[in-house]
Amino acid sequence: MEPLSARGLPRLSWIDTLYSNFNYNTDGYEGDGAEDGKSQDGSETLPYIDESPTMSPQLCAPQGPDGETVSPTKVLLVCLYDVGEIEKGLEMKKLVLSGFLASEEIYINQLEALLLPMRPLKATATTSQPVLTIQQIETIFYKIQDIFEIHKEFYDALLPNIQQWDEKVTVGHLFQKLASQLGVYKAFVDNYKVALETAEKCSQANSQFQKISEVRFPVFLSPTALLYKPIDRVTRSTLVLHDLLKHTPKDHPDFPLLQDALRISQNFLSSINEEIDPRRTAVTTPKGEARQLVKDGFLVEVSESSRKLRHVFLFTDLLLCAKMKKTAVGRHQQYECKWYIPLADLTFQTLDDSDSCPSIQVLPEHELEEMKIKISVLKSEIQKEKKAPKGQSRVERLRKKMNEQESWLLTHSPTIPFRIHNKHGKSYLFLLSSDYERSEWRESIQKLQKKDLQACVLSSVELQVLTSSCFKLRTVHNIPVTSNKDDEETPGLYGFLHVIVHSAKGFKESANLYCTLEVDSYGYFVSKAKTRVFRDTTEPQWNEEFEIELEGSQHLRILCYEKCYDKSMLNKDDNEIVDKIMGKGQVQLDPQTVQSKNWHMDVIEMNGIKVEFSMKFTSRDLSLKRTPSKKQSGVFGVKINVVTKRERSKVPYIVRQCIEEVEKRGIDEVGIYRISGVATDIQALKAAFDTNTKDILVMLSDMDINAIAGTLKLYFRELPEPLLTDRLYPAFMEGIALSDPAAKENCMMHLLRSLPDPNLMTFLTLLEHLKRVAEKEPINKMSLHNLATVFGPTLLRPSESESTKGQHITSASDIWSHDVMAQVQVLLYYLQHPPISFAELKRNTLYFSTDV
Repeated sequence: MEPLSARGLPRLSWIDTLYSNFNYNTDGYEGDGAEDGKSQDGSETLPYIDESPTMSPQLCAPQGPDGETVSPTKVLLVCLYDVGEIEKGLEMKKLVLSGFLASEEIYINQLEALLLPMRPLKATATTSQPVLTIQQIETIFYKIQDIFEIHKEFYDALLPNIQQWDEKVTVGHLFQKLASQLGVYKAFVDNYKVALETAEKCSQANSQFQKISEVRFPVFLSPTALLYKPIDRVTRSTLVLHDLLKHTPKDHPDFPLLQDALRISQNFLSSINEEIDPRRTAVTTPKGEARQLVKDGFLVEVSESSRKLRHVFLFTDLLLCAKMKKTAVGRHQQYECKWYIPLADLTFQTLDDSDSCPSIQVLPEHELEEMKIKISVLKSEIQKEKKAPKGQSRVERLRKKMNEQESWLLTHSPTIPFRIHNKHGKSYLFLLSSDYERSEWRESIQKLQKKDLQACVLSSVELQVLTSSCFKLRTVHNIPVTSNKDDEETPGLYGFLHVIVHSAKGFKESANLYCTLEVDSYGYFVSKAKTRVFRDTTEPQWNEEFEIELEGSQHLRILCYEKCYDKSMLNKDDNEIVDKIMGKGQVQLDPQTVQSKNWHMDVIEMNGIKVEFSMKFTSRDLSLKRTPSKKQSGVFGVKINVVTKRERSKVPYIVRQCIEEVEKRGIDEVGIYRISGVATDIQALKAAFDTNTKDILVMLSDMDINAIAGTLKLYFRELPEPLLTDRLYPAFMEGIALSDPAAKENCMMHLLRSLPDPNLMTFLTLLEHLKRVAEKEPINKMSLHNLATVFGPTLLRPSESESTKGQHITSASDIWSHDVMAQVQVLLYYLQHPPISFAELKRNTLYFSTDV
């Protein structure tokens, strides 16, 4: 097979030079430095699937006459062009495109190499002695021809633009069209696993097919290795889009088109299950077998009663736990192996195991929240310093400090246990932030254990070689904190995400089914909502709406569970009944998609199950507005003194009834007031209270407890004036900031007594209730600080006119602003330091009457 360049598609000569000297990996270019398949660290590696330049070049750092390292990009620019003649940004864009064009040529050749055996195989399929059946051929080569044609068309359209390059050239439409055809890749991905299995079985069972493969494919690329190519290509083209955007002015016609192509590509990659991600590298064991890296990531290990951030590597035959070694400036980073377990020896915690598990020490919630506040303050300071004339040096110091604080938060936030054991009795404990993540690791390990694995013992040299190779093999390069991301990267969404979980299909047997929703925040995922259990069905119809608060979130995860009612199935790790995960999926929260006023409907596929859902986003500044009700006959959006006067009560009926119901059957509910209730149920209760429905007590007794808790929160949030009043708000802010305890106590008590009668009595009633909820913290996981975080901004946040006047509500992205922190602290103060008992304060202040 002739290369494309030999058939009239010219290569740029400098690309040949680059290609002969550099390998591409997830970091970009690196000097090869490897001979005979050996990496720089001496470990043996399989050749990269795609050794083509697709990113901004990073050559082996050459040195100038003074010995100083010279920028590789600068070397390229000096060699190719007179930098002073043409704008540097335009040249960089051309360099990126030229590199990508060269890699496209290689990619098309490899696709064509993959297609070559298909034609003779199809020719023999209709004979009396077929090598493979038509069905086997179509399975193995599914959609490869279509993908080849898509990229050939893209290459043919891009080439003339590179050859006739000037500032007027536009290529964004080409990348947008390429991204719009990812549906073909989706079909390929869905068939991917079956194609691999079929190719492997046919190769083992059919000597003719094996011989054809050996003749037709390069020695270092097997058919199965080439089948990785299409998935791998989407990942790389996404990285190139990042580079192109960096070197494209925002007012250039290409910019919005490239942005759209990047959005489509990122959403596609987010939808692909991690188990079929491209595996670009591997190491060879002493026996000549390929040890493939399957999965890696940062996990928190509990070791000697302390939490340690580890980088865990799952290979095809073992699990390796490592940490990054501290190295001198300029030295190559290295990993140190802490321990490893052969997968043949690895087991999970068994349900009937009677050994006691050590308790997991969890930090008080308020310490985690205070760290979030510190991080938010640092973010604000960094943004200010970046705008200052000489603020760059201080920005670096602030970034370093923020990195330390975010790493601390990442280490101390996870609480979900993930225990593994070896057959010799040694146990290891990791803490994860979400059930999704725990399930991913467990499933990946169990899938590998289905193969015929042999226990292995690594010599010290073998272990050192394997650990050294981890630096190149890793797919996750940095801990997931904001300070590690480029400023151009999206900071995530701040505000409220409205999600409707409609229905699910694809279950083979009837089951009791429910879904949970997770979103990321500060580098880790947290569970935010849960649907009701739909019993004995294969097609659950939930149609439940949730309002989820986002704190810099970029992804939404949906997990589908089968509810287990068998109390004998007790999970010793967390002392809860084990519910089986039936499927899980993740979508990227793209601002352009979710920030429209209309609902955006989508379907997420998970292990053959399809969950239909809709979502829309409301920014924080819009969601925090207090809008008075135009109808004064109801209770929502109506001044509290109007409601209490009408009801002839000191505390609104809605407040007392919701509190009574929560204390009756929700005080032990995990996450009460934090877990979102179903929006439709909340709206139904709101309407019932507004119209004074006679059946309200029956509705309350039948309604999900999270909906009742959500109704109470909604009532306070929709008051036209906060419960603690606009007039006193500045005084509360000043009082909580006092450093002298005696002065603070005197001020806060005086302010409390200054509230109007209905406001004071309602506030005291709520305080008593929240104290009782917090007493059940070991069961419901809701501490005083948790409750203050939920209710503080709701009870104190000023109305819109007042907040505008005093500038109390900051930008939407600054959710943990100084004001929000103070609002939480005010409520927490009253919960922690009641000067006298609630009952005495009520008795001494005013008469607390009931309904007449």
